[in-house]
Amino acid sequence: MSRLKIIFTSILLISSIFAQEIQSTYEQTANKIISALEGDSIGYNRLGYLCDMFGPRLSGSRNLERAIDWAISEMKKDGLTNVKGERVKVPTWIRGEESLKILVPFERDLRVLGIGGSVSTNKGGVRGEVVVVDSFDDLERNKKNVRGKIVLYNVPFTTYGETVKYRYDGPIRAAKYGAIASLIRSVGTWSMDTPHTGTMGEYKTAKKIPHAAITSEDAMMISRISKRGKRVVLKLNMDAKFVEDRWSRNIIAELKGSTHPEEIVVIGGHMDSWDVGQGAHDDAGGCIAAWRAVTLIKELGLRPRRTLRVVLWTNEENGSRGSRNYRNEHLNELENHILAIESDGGVFAPQGFGFTGSKEARKVVYDIADLLDPIGAGKITNWGRAPDIAILNDEGVPVMSLNVDNSKYFWYHHTSADTFDKVDYGEFNDCIAAMAIMAYVVADMEQRLPR
Repeated sequence: MSRLKIIFTSILLISSIFAQEIQSTYEQTANKIISALEGDSIGYNRLGYLCDMFGPRLSGSRNLERAIDWAISEMKKDGLTNVKGERVKVPTWIRGEESLKILVPFERDLRVLGIGGSVSTNKGGVRGEVVVVDSFDDLERNKKNVRGKIVLYNVPFTTYGETVKYRYDGPIRAAKYGAIASLIRSVGTWSMDTPHTGTMGEYKTAKKIPHAAITSEDAMMISRISKRGKRVVLKLNMDAKFVEDRWSRNIIAELKGSTHPEEIVVIGGHMDSWDVGQGAHDDAGGCIAAWRAVTLIKELGLRPRRTLRVVLWTNEENGSRGSRNYRNEHLNELENHILAIESDGGVFAPQGFGFTGSKEARKVVYDIADLLDPIGAGKITNWGRAPDIAILNDEGVPVMSLNVDNSKYFWYHHTSADTFDKVDYGEFNDCIAAMAIMAYVVADMEQRLPR
């Protein structure tokens, strides 16, 4: 047998032995966590309370700060340690009153949601004929016909990353050719007359035009009318504005490690949401799932070697200042951040985790994931750089993002329909189980997760 083959065989044998050790050491604990959640309503009821009692939680809002006060108080009652709010200055955009009306070829009010960061219309609104385009290339082809008109990007959803660029850059591109406003077909896979909001990019020129989302149904209707060679005239009113930055907080709470308390496994989500609906899937569910995962570990009498730290970030939706502030506040301890896990894709049926880290760490994570097979969450994919933890990954911290069945996520994303009733009890508890098992094993196993 060649030396190379001997080395390769040895590596496989060591890997197999480690996988067996993970199974034999933690299988009983994993099943205990899963069983404990079969009849557990603590997280689900807490999620309902957060959604119903505080409502939408946009950065800078009183709703968000009241929700943060409540979470800190409850975490202390749960017996978690080092519970605190770390102050962060956040941007404050206020929607104000808004309306959209079709005037030609008939009159009717249309559903509209201003895009976060948009300027207002002039007093009395803007009125203009609509130019419908289906891409930025189409806008370029029609640029001579845009001046003094409202541009509508009627772009069907493909992937979020591909389609969201029209929400992000739409007004900048349209203003370049003299448009007076820009509208987008809502970024979502399905609609029941539900417009989707979200954030836009910063205005890059002195020419700033209002930017809003309309429903898929209305965008398609306007496009059909336009293709018949008929004029469509709209009137848009928006009172949106920025005010001075306000103070918010990241929430920190810990279950201290028994032998290596200085080594930290982060688990969390973001507390802020858009200013419509309740932000149930985005991201109250992720926050409560992470929180409940750690308190359940504590209640079961499990004490991992390393510290489990719950982090509920602020201002993910329209600024990401919470994640930057966390990085800056904890820069001196990032070398001892073993792993960061985030749930920010809804709390539907979990399928596994995306992971970004070293090849050596990936092998370990694969072995741990086998413990999640009983709840169908044992699949590890690439890319764990969820929004609030990507900045930690930039500093070398391995990161994981909870992956779920997202077939309905963009039905509700950034809409008034993202409410608690859309959360399934069993699926939500399985999300808690997946996060609890992964976080606990990484925090407790004898060796550190390799970088």
